Amino acid sequence: MDRRYFLKSSGIGLASFGLMSVAPNFLHQFANAQTLTGSYGKKKVLITIFQRGAVDGLNMVVPYGESEYYDLRRTIAIPKPNQTDGAINLDGFFGLHPSLKPFESFWKNKQLAIVHSAGSPDNTRSHFDAQDYMESATPGVKSTKDGWLNRVLQTKVEKDASPFRAVALNQQIPRSLMGRAPTIAMTNLTDFAINAGAYTSSVQGGFEGIWQQKATDSLGDTGKETFEAVNFLKRANPAQYKTNNGAQYPNSQLGRSLLQIAQLIKAGVGLEVAFAETGGWDTHSGEGGARGQLANLLRDFGQSIAALAADLGKQMDDVVILTMSEFGRTARENGTRGTDHGHANAMFVLGNSVKGGKVYGDWKGLKSDQLNEGRDLAVTTDFRDVFGEVAYKHLGNKNLDKIFPNYSANTGKFRGFLG
Repeated sequence: MDRRYFLKSSGIGLASFGLMSVAPNFLHQFANAQTLTGSYGKKKVLITIFQRGAVDGLNMVVPYGESEYYDLRRTIAIPKPNQTDGAINLDGFFGLHPSLKPFESFWKNKQLAIVHSAGSPDNTRSHFDAQDYMESATPGVKSTKDGWLNRVLQTKVEKDASPFRAVALNQQIPRSLMGRAPTIAMTNLTDFAINAGAYTSSVQGGFEGIWQQKATDSLGDTGKETFEAVNFLKRANPAQYKTNNGAQYPNSQLGRSLLQIAQLIKAGVGLEVAFAETGGWDTHSGEGGARGQLANLLRDFGQSIAALAADLGKQMDDVVILTMSEFGRTARENGTRGTDHGHANAMFVLGNSVKGGKVYGDWKGLKSDQLNEGRDLAVTTDFRDVFGEVAYKHLGNKNLDKIFPNYSANTGKFRGFLG
């Protein structure tokens, strides 16, 4: 058996540029790690959720107070509040898509903030490029090697940091977590902790023997340390996990990912940054309005996040959930009752420390001369300022010049959604 096969079948990925040289050093931390889960103490945790495919922010956070919205979207517009399938009123101008009903209580409790008209200064309409620019946080620059979340970790060095400091519930390390700081990707926490753990018990001697025969190889310790990682995580006992506060996660990719993130937070394994993603947002045709394709996606999105926040309860004091998508969609619906690639979008920020109950950002409007290139919602908040505020105020990382190279993400640009 080779090392790559074991890692893949265990449901764990270890990432860093130069994996072969970094992984053994990273896994060596397990040998000296805390012997019991829960002993890392309270940590500030950032959970990022990427809506891949470019969600239609104008139907997600609806500017129902602007008549142009209804002129541009004859068949897919969300009705005004108090109408059948109408938007959920937020502030008399903006409303939530009705499928985001689970967010309403967080809004009323001022735990949920929205940053509208946020996005990239780069005008690309390529999903691949826009996602790369957002996750690297260097719009227009393709040569950046690491991701912005990894730079957050790199520039906030902690003594005896947890091996589970950064985890992606994903098949592979996302672009935003690539870099020198070690990170873990796992597709299924239960399989990794329980199935891999059982595998360890039955063949550990033979597996370790393979690497012991190659003691001079720099990979020699990796096999043994991988088992230590399995056993460390196994103590979290994910198979016995029970949700709190009546939280019910949807049986979807996002729902399962967020449930497992909650497990890691509650297990006290030292998690600081978590990543999850959800796809299907590229609604070029048959998007639907209050019902249909987009509505179904938003229903899962809203229920999954609401379940996570409810499940964590008081622990949301130390958690911020941040959502993002690579760009928005056209203001005008197209000929197939969908929307095409656009520009600015809406981002959600959820947590007990959030100054919620407010839509942040400068709203230019949807008149032709107010739109980007006459077709898209204009960007008035650079997404790096949103990222920067979370890194600075929530995670306590003041090294914004290193997290966002060649960009002045200074505190004067913060929107104020965090205290």
